[in-house]
Amino acid sequence: MTRLSLLAALAALTLTAGVAQAQDRARSHLTPATTDICLDVSGGTLPAVCKVPASRLDKREDICVCPEGMRTTVAVCGPGQSAPRENLALNAARRTAAKDGSLIGDLFQGQPICVAPRD
Repeated sequence: MTRLSLLAALAALTLTAGVAQAQDRARSHLTPATTDICLDVSGGTLPAVCKVPASRLDKREDICVCPEGMRTTVAVCGPGQSAPRENLALNAARRTAAKDGSLIGDLFQGQPICVAPRD
């Protein structure tokens, strides 16, 4: 009898862990790892026009275009990470690093260059 209740508890625990992992995967699927920003020739940001799903849960963007400036791919900040403060030094670093069209993997003062997730 003890063995049966122990097996039932173990099965319930395994099922609960599987559901939690599935929810985490669903959340990570709806939260993008990268996005596009528009950069001016100085390295400053300009407004981007993005088509997004009509959902508050889905943070992905279908496509972004830049009416002005150069479209550049950048990482979205992860949990516990914050975007660097906007200043002239960051603009200069972005201008230099974005020559390949991407800021992914580039650093500013030892921190990764990223943008805050879309609300």
